[in-house]
Amino acid sequence: MNLRDLKYLVALAEHKHFGRAAAASFVSQPTLSTQIKKLEDELGVALVERAPRRVMLTPIGLEIAERARKVIAEVEQMSEIARRSQDPEAGSVRLGMFPTLGPYLLPHVVPHLRERFPRLELLLVEEKTDQILARLRDGRLDAGLLALPIHDEQLHVEPLFDEPFLLAVPRQHPMATRSRLALHDLDELHLLLLEEGHCLRDQALDVCRMAGADERDGFRATSLETLRQMVASGVGITLLPVLAVQPPVPPSPDIRLLRFDSDPPHRRIAMVWRKSSAMGGFLGKLAEEFRQLPPALLQPPPAGPDTTLP
Repeated sequence: MNLRDLKYLVALAEHKHFGRAAAASFVSQPTLSTQIKKLEDELGVALVERAPRRVMLTPIGLEIAERARKVIAEVEQMSEIARRSQDPEAGSVRLGMFPTLGPYLLPHVVPHLRERFPRLELLLVEEKTDQILARLRDGRLDAGLLALPIHDEQLHVEPLFDEPFLLAVPRQHPMATRSRLALHDLDELHLLLLEEGHCLRDQALDVCRMAGADERDGFRATSLETLRQMVASGVGITLLPVLAVQPPVPPSPDIRLLRFDSDPPHRRIAMVWRKSSAMGGFLGKLAEEFRQLPPALLQPPPAGPDTTLP
């Protein structure tokens, strides 16, 4: 058994197709297939169910592939320890973040990160929270930007900042003339929310439960931009995180943003990584740079065509 064959098995588990797994491994399909068969012969068990149009791993194949991921991650950690001992701020970092944060945060931090760490290659992966956590655990990501709480004893959690929510309503909505809200003003309102799997959906539901509001039936958006367009079209109201309404996001003349009074609902953003990570020291430095987000970005934007007056 060698590390190369374990990587082939992991690639097959991820792609479920010999051709795509071979391409991802930069080998020919016959080579990958032959090595998988040799691995099966060595272990004395069938790892793969071969069908004409699809490939599935057997239950034992899935278990061995999962363990192989951990072995590969540990070997990569050894190389990382050696490399970072020579230049701690160089190399690559695979960073995951969820879709309702990444597009709105990155424009404000990436230029500064490039200046602060000129030899760093930041590889960004956008996925839902459960996928980021899975990739962190098996070593396919080095760190993630996630919303708390995170319950995993294997992960180090470094809180970064609190991001307030605003209430977005159509221009003609009865509440559009309000300048500020209290949480109880949401009582008995029905909010447009994202589909299952988005952490913003769970956060919005938490706010709804506190305020006595609930979800509007019959519609669930696949993205934050869809929610924004539905509000602009007059279909309903929703909660938007404040970074999602800051420049360079263009304002909408058909939306009014209402801020909450003292102690507004918010989500806490943190950077998380494995406690066993060889790059934990450097990730702490990286987290500190994310923590330096300008305070104005976490405040409602100045009054304009898509906001109410303060």
